[in-house]
Amino acid sequence: MSNEQTPRALRHIITLVGCRNAGKSSLINALTGQEVAIVSDKPGTTTDAVAKAYELLPLGPVTFYDTAGMDDDSELGQKRILASNKALYKADVALLVVGENGLTPTDKILATKLKNLQIPFVAVFNKSDIALPKQQDLDFCRNMGLKTVIVSAKNYQNIDLLKDAIIAEIPEENKKTTPLLDGLVSQKDSVILVAPIDKSAPKGRLILPQVQILREILDLHAFASVVQPQELAECLNGLKNKPKIVITDSQAILEVDKIVPQDIALTSFSVLFAKIKGDLAVLAKGAKVIDELKDDANVLIVEACSHHAQDDDIAKVKIPMLLGKYTAKKINFSFCTGCDFPNNLESFDLVIHCGACMLNRAEMLNRLRECVRRQIPITNYGVAIAKTQGVLERVLKPFGLEA
Repeated sequence: MSNEQTPRALRHIITLVGCRNAGKSSLINALTGQEVAIVSDKPGTTTDAVAKAYELLPLGPVTFYDTAGMDDDSELGQKRILASNKALYKADVALLVVGENGLTPTDKILATKLKNLQIPFVAVFNKSDIALPKQQDLDFCRNMGLKTVIVSAKNYQNIDLLKDAIIAEIPEENKKTTPLLDGLVSQKDSVILVAPIDKSAPKGRLILPQVQILREILDLHAFASVVQPQELAECLNGLKNKPKIVITDSQAILEVDKIVPQDIALTSFSVLFAKIKGDLAVLAKGAKVIDELKDDANVLIVEACSHHAQDDDIAKVKIPMLLGKYTAKKINFSFCTGCDFPNNLESFDLVIHCGACMLNRAEMLNRLRECVRRQIPITNYGVAIAKTQGVLERVLKPFGLEA
């Protein structure tokens, strides 16, 4: 698979932020060795976040995001800043790019914001061919515990040093690819995957979570059986040895729970992804808030991928129906799809997020942290569905968590 074809969820994200005319566009061109972004001496040339796929060795596939200047106080500039913030929240690492005039008040506010968001970042003093950084600016960075690199995008000075700094700042947990089945399945174990084929299933193929888990089972030299719910009982009866675990689509969890004996571990694809992409304990805690929802509660349902909503759509139809039936309350639902994550989180009593198979771990963790920071409970599809179906304790048990 070429770098351009590597799925977004498997890439590290590096976002360049800073003031207008700090040289962010020139720097992304120097980092990638390509004319990716338009370069101009006129401030504000970059209007929307520009993404460029790149192979940053020895790290692997990454995406660099070039963003609009954070010091644009015009009406249009504020919209551009919102777009820049969206790119920032995806980042494994941010580059705070500083121009020849040194740290501005906006730069210092950005540095504090990045610290509060727990996004690792490097202060990059660009345009060293024009002016070297001021001592007070270096002292500011040192006092904040920041890594600094002095570069010239124009002359390619210290670009390799900056690449090394980027790799060093990416958290070790983000560099590691933790298997979805880590600690659950071993060589020669038997696993049953329950994959319903309904109207929402993609034609002629399995969905990404099912494919990834099936591949892991093969890599482990374990045994996989893939069935629809109506064949599950026959499959269980036909196995010589009982399976180590059954993994099902969340929407079939209640039906599958009734079929699978209690001495066999059971969980869902969505819960597995919640464990790998975020913090399952936080999401399990968020599910408890479902019991506390009152009439006219506001619930946000977030789906990381965009698709045409069908009559039985999980986000827009099934989850609202299940929550309404479980709580017997009138709930107001809002929906967010694709790369967006709203700024008005305080408007909601609960956020229910998808399994995040299309997001990288850093982006999902940033979303979780933002909800926690604003004290907004968050859970995910699989956890919420299991909660409303009365089987949450069982699907969390394989991970040592309680409902």
